Amino acid sequence: MIFYRTISAILKTRFSSFYFVLALIMILVYSCSKIATTLPKASADNGGLFLPDNFEALVVVDSIGKARHLAVNANGDIYVKLTYNRAMKGSGGTVALRDINKDGRADSIVYFGDYTDVGSSAVGVTIHNGYLYTSTVNQVLRNKLSKGQLVPDSKTELVLTDLDPHVAKNWHTTKPLAFDKKGFMYVPFGSPSDAGQDMSKYGPTGIPGGKGLDPSPERIDHAGIWRFDANKINQTQKDGYKFATGIRSVVGMTWNNTDDHLYAVMNGIDNFRTLYPDLYTAWQAAVLPSEPLLKVTEGSDFGWPYAYYDQLLKKNMLQPGYGGDGTIIGRAANFDVPVIGFPGHWAPMDVMFYQGNQFPDRYKKGAFVAFHGSTDRSPYPQAGYIVCFVPFENGQPNGKMEVFADGFTGVDTVVNTSDAVYRPMGLSTGPDGSLYISESNKGKIWRVMYKGDKEKFGDAQLAKMELRKQRSYIKTPDVVKDNLQRGDRLAGSILYTTYCANCHQSNGKGDDSRFPPLAGSDWVIGDKTRLVNAILNGLEGEIKVNGQTWQGLMPAHAKILDDHAIASISTYIRQSFGNKASAVSTLEVSKLRNVTKP
Repeated sequence: MIFYRTISAILKTRFSSFYFVLALIMILVYSCSKIATTLPKASADNGGLFLPDNFEALVVVDSIGKARHLAVNANGDIYVKLTYNRAMKGSGGTVALRDINKDGRADSIVYFGDYTDVGSSAVGVTIHNGYLYTSTVNQVLRNKLSKGQLVPDSKTELVLTDLDPHVAKNWHTTKPLAFDKKGFMYVPFGSPSDAGQDMSKYGPTGIPGGKGLDPSPERIDHAGIWRFDANKINQTQKDGYKFATGIRSVVGMTWNNTDDHLYAVMNGIDNFRTLYPDLYTAWQAAVLPSEPLLKVTEGSDFGWPYAYYDQLLKKNMLQPGYGGDGTIIGRAANFDVPVIGFPGHWAPMDVMFYQGNQFPDRYKKGAFVAFHGSTDRSPYPQAGYIVCFVPFENGQPNGKMEVFADGFTGVDTVVNTSDAVYRPMGLSTGPDGSLYISESNKGKIWRVMYKGDKEKFGDAQLAKMELRKQRSYIKTPDVVKDNLQRGDRLAGSILYTTYCANCHQSNGKGDDSRFPPLAGSDWVIGDKTRLVNAILNGLEGEIKVNGQTWQGLMPAHAKILDDHAIASISTYIRQSFGNKASAVSTLEVSKLRNVTKP
């Protein structure tokens, strides 16, 4: 009201037309600012999210498919990359969304993309210099965006092709993009294996107790980030420059315009307990190695596969495949360290530096990170499944992590990854400063908005989020109290491939001669103690499986596999190959370990 009275007074004076024009400009500026700060009504329960005080969330769209990264254009249009569009057999893997009636929700949803996705690895989407960039497993594509047009009709340009003949089956083939201010594009080429063992002999997972190849051949054309000319098309990896190395797997990457540096979040080595049971306890394997945020400078080397980062010790440690045991540093001291180390297996998927004007200013000094959540923390609760904020002080992280968005799991304890209702994936800032979050289970997208007084935001507004750090999927698990004592299907699948598949075959159907089938077998889906005893103590002589007589020899595994490993194999067998039986717990195996052979 005071503002309008001031303007009225100006208009009533005998000042020149200059002041009249100035008054009109002031009115327009004020009106535009009011329009720009008008935010839509949030969802009744924030779409299930828990946020700091005065933040609200609106569900933009509920389920567009298995969404990965997203990008928001200057006009508010949203572009999302799906992992794989099953309905269109790999085509139409990009989704465009537009809010027509300005209520914040997507009214127009269009699937498009004149490419076909290969496999089902993570992929990306980015907007840069008026182009929509789409990353598949083996290509980077771009389309020129036109003003007012939701789906680009411009010619699709092939920016980069990954010529690796094994790219579709390699483990870490994601290609998120980052662009600097000098006309360069950055692309990661992840490591094909988990921990650097000989893939030609043992596959990407490796074998228990296996040694890593030294020097690692994967570091030549993989396990690093390459820099390319952002203005060229039809490039291959040979056209790029290896900018950094020793980086296992990058799914999220961005350029921080504040300090003018590249940042990436890395996924660490899996299965320490499965691969090195004599060196790492189940608890250590659950919390290690760290999944870090990296400040990537030219020539930096973060040590994969020779080293890993231990966030508890805050040091690089020698990887067990190269002589480490969880205490030895050795050559790991020669490698660069991350700016912050997150807990093991949280699976950071995206990193974003906020540059909008809607949130309190403190959020311009730090990084948002989205965690997809773990798959291999058993027998401890799976963890991650949040969006966090890492505050920076004087251009560096202050060592703390704040829970910014929680509630994605929908359950208090995530025993199996599938228990989580939603899994956070992508981050992007809208033109009005709202934060958009995508998730990959159903393809839900949230718009997070701040509606409080920015000047009064502080510790009090963060207090309830600090309490959420006690959730089972966020806190460091207690060694005894949080041990769920159940078999881990992921570890079981690796162990099955190592110890069982040669005889019973990868499909569990046996060989119709010496080795009986596990699929539909009464030995498997019946009394679980019979299966566990067979793995522990072995079998010799004549047995009947599904009415057929088999004569053979199965070796005992009690001396080479611990209780959790046998529980994991048993669980995997009872829940694979069409079998639908209950899991086997570590405690059940422990009780049977000393039972004599049947």
